[in-house]
Amino acid sequence: MTNERLTVAVLGPGGVGGLLAALLARAGNRVICLAGEATAQALEKDGISVRSARFGEFTARVETASELREPVDAAMIAVKHTTLTTALDRLPASALGPDTLVVPFLNGVEHPAILRAHYGGAVPVAPATIRVESTRVAPGVIEHASPFAEVDLTGDTVARGRLNSLAGALEWSGVGTRVLPDETAVLWAKMSFLAPFALLTTLHGLPLGEIRTRHRGQLTALVEETAAVSAAVGAPVDPAEALRRYDAFPPTTRSSMQRDAEAGRPLELDAIGGALLRAAERHGVPAPVATEVVAELRAAGR
Repeated sequence: MTNERLTVAVLGPGGVGGLLAALLARAGNRVICLAGEATAQALEKDGISVRSARFGEFTARVETASELREPVDAAMIAVKHTTLTTALDRLPASALGPDTLVVPFLNGVEHPAILRAHYGGAVPVAPATIRVESTRVAPGVIEHASPFAEVDLTGDTVARGRLNSLAGALEWSGVGTRVLPDETAVLWAKMSFLAPFALLTTLHGLPLGEIRTRHRGQLTALVEETAAVSAAVGAPVDPAEALRRYDAFPPTTRSSMQRDAEAGRPLELDAIGGALLRAAERHGVPAPVATEVVAELRAAGR
């Protein structure tokens, strides 16, 4: 992959978006962060500061804007699903076109269809998933806690060269990136891992280490249900592999949904748990454990 300098807009410079924006800017790309007034002022004044065992401690300068007003090579969407509808006002269709790659880094599996409907198919949408633990601790201050940051980039209707160009920029910035076929498989590979992890850590208010010991039976059952739904949509996964991955994670690992619950922020419950149940219903897959867990979270006001 070539080290091509790109102009990239980042909608939502939080834990994930802020880390990617800072790394891309440090590597020489032009980065425009789309954010509210307070965040934009902090980024304009001080840049984005990253504290990371992998990438080191550094500050990157970025541009800011309340909404995109010029063409870019790629527009990364890194907001929570709960704020997607209003956040898209910062990424108007008038500033996008066939030469802008829209790249959502959202949890769940339904957002690509939402974005394609929103933009009327006028822009190419290339969904991405990222494996990382990164948190915005203040506007423009990012703590990257995991020893990895890995992206899978896909897009069934996007030319491979367009995907390779962005993947190259991410690779040169230090983010391990794969360009993969089969959008459904990529999205459900993450969903199959994320859903049990996010739902159970949030329900019980416990880190992953305690979930995989104190609630092992419930975790196993939910992993198997999620794998069955994934297989039904055409993206088979191995539930035993998911459990092995959970067992390999540090015991103190918490999900982003759990952190949102602890901070009193809205949860991506519908984007994760709701989407899982809707897919199960469409394909006639029994999901009693998922149904119970999602119902308990909804009843708790989470």
